[in-house]
Amino acid sequence: MSEQLHDLEMRAVYARTLIELANENPNIICMEADLSKASGTNPAFLTAHPDRFINAGVAEADMICIAGGMAVEGKIPFCASFTPFATRRVYDQVTISVAYANTNVKIVGTAPGITAGPNGGTHMCFQDMAIMRAMPNMIVLSPCDTYELRECIKWMAAHEGPVYVQLSRMKQPAVFDESYRFNPDKAVKVREGKDVTLVTTGYMTQFAVKAANELAAEGITVDLLHYPSVKPFDTATLIESAKKTGKVVTVENQSIIGGLGGAVCETLSENHPTPVKRLGIPDKFGEVATEDYLFGKHGFGVEHIKKACR
Repeated sequence: MSEQLHDLEMRAVYARTLIELANENPNIICMEADLSKASGTNPAFLTAHPDRFINAGVAEADMICIAGGMAVEGKIPFCASFTPFATRRVYDQVTISVAYANTNVKIVGTAPGITAGPNGGTHMCFQDMAIMRAMPNMIVLSPCDTYELRECIKWMAAHEGPVYVQLSRMKQPAVFDESYRFNPDKAVKVREGKDVTLVTTGYMTQFAVKAANELAAEGITVDLLHYPSVKPFDTATLIESAKKTGKVVTVENQSIIGGLGGAVCETLSENHPTPVKRLGIPDKFGEVATEDYLFGKHGFGVEHIKKACR
């Protein structure tokens, strides 16, 4: 790529990476449900590989079932749609045609959580991580920047089996660089600290980094753990950190029920009981609003992270 990855939108990197993979592997298929411009694959992938670009129309359930059949025949379909349509709307089809059948289907949920912004409550899905995490055979990923996204997509293409990934569409600050390599079995320790463990994933990692840096100026050191994979979940790194700090804060662009915060609480309650404060959406639906407004209303922006850590 001629541009630096961090200069590109996340969806542009998704499309470019998928094109590169398709150049190398004739089995890679791009599937859309009439939202390909939002996903970034139109015109990029459509132009590069028109014979392997399938638009199922406004019929996400059909898209998932077609993908399951194609996977049985040896293809590797990447199915993208707005997060609520890629998960909630097609949950039964994913259950039977993808997870139960254990087919090699990759599902991409775009604009997760509050990043859906002006699309409002119907399109602002806060439970996709929880419901996909509860699905047997399903791997659940949430990359935090373009470098990690690129590595996650490459890993997904090489991995045999169902995978769900959250994809924020816009530009995001770089947390990593070209040297980054994805490992679904390991959390990434972004900052080393001894006072409090801060656990994050996906879109919220950029804000957790900012909070940790500002807390350091106050003399509070944060053990910052970023989880690109929420399933499988690296329990060992979390337990080790909790033993060191004795207190844990989680933050996610999701409901605090069942997602990252749920995984953290399950792990610690069974292995090393530790006080945990979960930040995210407190069992509410979304609404048409700015991110700053939603951070303030639900209490999980940078200042709220710092306050919880203090």
